[in-house]
Amino acid sequence: MSANMRVERERYRRSMARLDAIFRDINDTANRVSTYRCPYKNAQDRCTAKFGCRNQDRAVAEGEAFVCKGDDRLDYRSAWEKFEG
Repeated sequence: MSANMRVERERYRRSMARLDAIFRDINDTANRVSTYRCPYKNAQDRCTAKFGCRNQDRAVAEGEAFVCKGDDRLDYRSAWEKFEG
């Protein structure tokens, strides 16, 4: 095996280890956040749910996603309800 090939393999190994660490951190954060943040709240605090929730502020322009009023300090699962209308 040439020295160049060994260097490339080592570079590849280091790159994969770095990617693994990055994705491990992302996964750990997602797991932690999922215990208190509604999974339907996007990064702009808009609701992406296709059902009603008492935390939805429906006073938005037509076609816009509802604003999520949840404060992330509650058990969001009890907020889900059937929305009529």
